Amino acid sequence: MFRHLTDTSTADSLANRLRRKRFALFHSLMESIPRPCRILDVGGNQSFWENMGMVREPGMEFHIVNLSVGPSRYPNVTCGVGDGRDMRQFRDGEFDVVFSNSVLEHVGGLSDQTRMAQEVRRVGQRYFLQTPNRYFPVEPHYLTPFFQFMPRGLQRGVAGSVKLGWFGKESVGTIRLVTKGELSRMFPGATILPEKFKGLNKSYMVFDGWGYPRDIDRQSSV
Repeated sequence: MFRHLTDTSTADSLANRLRRKRFALFHSLMESIPRPCRILDVGGNQSFWENMGMVREPGMEFHIVNLSVGPSRYPNVTCGVGDGRDMRQFRDGEFDVVFSNSVLEHVGGLSDQTRMAQEVRRVGQRYFLQTPNRYFPVEPHYLTPFFQFMPRGLQRGVAGSVKLGWFGKESVGTIRLVTKGELSRMFPGATILPEKFKGLNKSYMVFDGWGYPRDIDRQSSV
């Protein structure tokens, strides 16, 4: 059922399809936000907003924080080095929107992830995040069934002997996938929607502050 996901080109195509469906929801939410609008992208890059066709929209201002960033290519984009777990350089509610795509799983253990969630909620008037589901059978970074449940030593052995997905042996132990229950506790009151693949929850979108009708069960499916 999942063997084709071990092909990186197929997996990348799937990731792109889900990303565009995800962004379509985000863009629909953005239609209700007046301009000018300030967006903080935690852990992202300029290319994402270029590819999604949003960087040139009138009235949009982007602030990108990451562990390493290059120079800005646009007058409405500011890039700076920062840590999503500690964004004390920003005031409470400083940004209209905080956005983060597939970053939460990379910041450390549960306490680190909780700190990032608290900072996202603090600096943003509203937010939109995505992160993979721990219980999806195929680990999305190594593209290996149940890799996230293997003991650390076995992970290193497997990752050191064959090429798996986009990550190598040196990255073992740096990724912690989260559950829906953990997301509910990190982001109390938020809407959590699944992105589905073959009927299973591949990842989750988490957002709040948009006046979204929580009784409507929308989901992105491939």
